[in-house]
Amino acid sequence: MKTATSTFKKFLAFVGLSATALLLAISLSGCSSGGSSEDSSEVDSKYADLEPVTLIMADSAAKDAAGNIWCQEFTNQVNEITGGKLTIDYHGTGELGGDTDLIRQAQSNDIQIVSCQPAPMVSFIPEVAVFDLPMAFTGYEGSQIDEVVNGDNDFTNGLQSAFEEAGLHNLGWLQNATYRETTSNVPLNSIEDFKGLQIRTMENTNHMAFWQAIGAEPTPLAWAEVYFALQNGTVDAQENGIDTCAGASLQEVQKYLAMTNHIIYINNMSINKEAWDSLDPAYQEALEQAFQQSVEVMQPKMLELQE
Repeated sequence: MKTATSTFKKFLAFVGLSATALLLAISLSGCSSGGSSEDSSEVDSKYADLEPVTLIMADSAAKDAAGNIWCQEFTNQVNEITGGKLTIDYHGTGELGGDTDLIRQAQSNDIQIVSCQPAPMVSFIPEVAVFDLPMAFTGYEGSQIDEVVNGDNDFTNGLQSAFEEAGLHNLGWLQNATYRETTSNVPLNSIEDFKGLQIRTMENTNHMAFWQAIGAEPTPLAWAEVYFALQNGTVDAQENGIDTCAGASLQEVQKYLAMTNHIIYINNMSINKEAWDSLDPAYQEALEQAFQQSVEVMQPKMLELQE
């Protein structure tokens, strides 16, 4: 029988090369420069002769969580940059389905843009499992991490190839050295306190292997079920971004918040590759600009939401 520790070791070996590229890129990272805005005359001339295009975007982030606010900001930026010629039809908070459903919809071009955290993407893009590495980003500043995950380097180029093999084009990642934390109904002051802890996790074998390796008993549950599972005692704990915990009012059913900082809290935005390739280069540039500007707006908010 495979033990949790052996499973976790195999996971570490699997992502080893990506992790090495990631850590090397972080060590060499510098400060990134922001983009500049275009005036209205440049906007009008740049998009005047292009046909209007609408792209459907969806996520399952909780209302007012970082992912939800980010997608709204991105939507507004695209509209402003293109003067309404390229528009985003945004459906948030799981209106079109959960993360796995949305990724499949993006692959089939039923929706064009999907935003979610890395964990549900691993089944489609195994290389994304590098973000499941516990404690891998501890000690680095958000700007350093951003230069790596959104910069032009071997790590991001390798990930882009993996996204394209899955039928997607990676627009990039949102974080600010923010992490997933743990809430529970028992104090968590030492590693021994996790022994036998019934903790809800995302449906991700790497996350589950980590919790098993420290003695906890992970239980994957859909996010919609978590509040009631904590309320009725089906599980004793869960882990998530603080903004997500607060938005779901988990303080009503949990007594303790442990700042475990175990896995980076990061959101992705990607677009169907066929849809991306079909866009005029001006629209592609507009999406990239909107992405960059929305990240710049959101990064300080990420820290505010974690307070």
